[in-house]
Amino acid sequence: MQKTALIPYAHLPRAHHYRHVLTSTVDVFGAAHWLLAERAPQRGGDVAPFDALVVSVHPGGDVELTELSAVRARWPHLDRLPDGGFVVATSRTRRYEDADQVQVFDALGRETSSFSVGDAIEHLLVDEAGHIWVGHFDENPEGIRRWSPTGRLTWTSDDAHIPGLYDCYALNVSGTAAWACPYTDFPLVEIRPDRPDRPVTVRANRVRGAKAVAVHGERVAFYGGYREERDRLARGELTETSVEPTDVGLLTLPDGPAPGHRRVVSRGSRIYVQAEPFTAWGVFDLSS
Repeated sequence: MQKTALIPYAHLPRAHHYRHVLTSTVDVFGAAHWLLAERAPQRGGDVAPFDALVVSVHPGGDVELTELSAVRARWPHLDRLPDGGFVVATSRTRRYEDADQVQVFDALGRETSSFSVGDAIEHLLVDEAGHIWVGHFDENPEGIRRWSPTGRLTWTSDDAHIPGLYDCYALNVSGTAAWACPYTDFPLVEIRPDRPDRPVTVRANRVRGAKAVAVHGERVAFYGGYREERDRLARGELTETSVEPTDVGLLTLPDGPAPGHRRVVSRGSRIYVQAEPFTAWGVFDLSS
């Protein structure tokens, strides 16, 4: 089976390796961000608000540091807003965390607003216009929704007629559009809320269980799957109504082995993968 190696993309500067990586992401403009704390969170009980550091590595290699005050999320999601601020959210709405589930910070690290988007966040990705896209896992039937940075709901999949939308396995946000591949039917869903005539296009798809998706023109790639297909890289071509498979291979780390425990972020034609100890991102680019 053909193997495709990730290309090294961004590294957490070694000076920050002594801190605990709470989470990490790559934003819509290609900058990599790490949310760091002095120690790992403890399981159980409420977490007291704590200060955290965001280390940002821009595509040109410049490093930026942002200190966030009074973070409340124990197991957070992170992304950057176009104005330089950050969004931090806890995936579960339990105890006091419900109303304050999503925290929005300005470019100086000060909290400016907080709100809830609902339990069971699987993906949280910000687009170029500052909309916050949220896909939920199967403990919340809300599906896929888009929010403003002040907590206003601006789009919902409720009336989109997406078949079998119980768990948003894969979500790709690029520009102001989104692509999703949800459980149980795993269609490839193209979402363009600003296109009034056809905001949602659903294409039938035979690739099951992918955790990331990349799209470039009429080509698509799915990464991940169940059990022995965990490292699968399946490619296809788009038609008006379906995804037609073209080939299947494996995606590996730059030095050859499979990633193992990892994070993935989908952005346009790119799939970013970060393996333990979560200090480096690699990239697969479908447009290359």
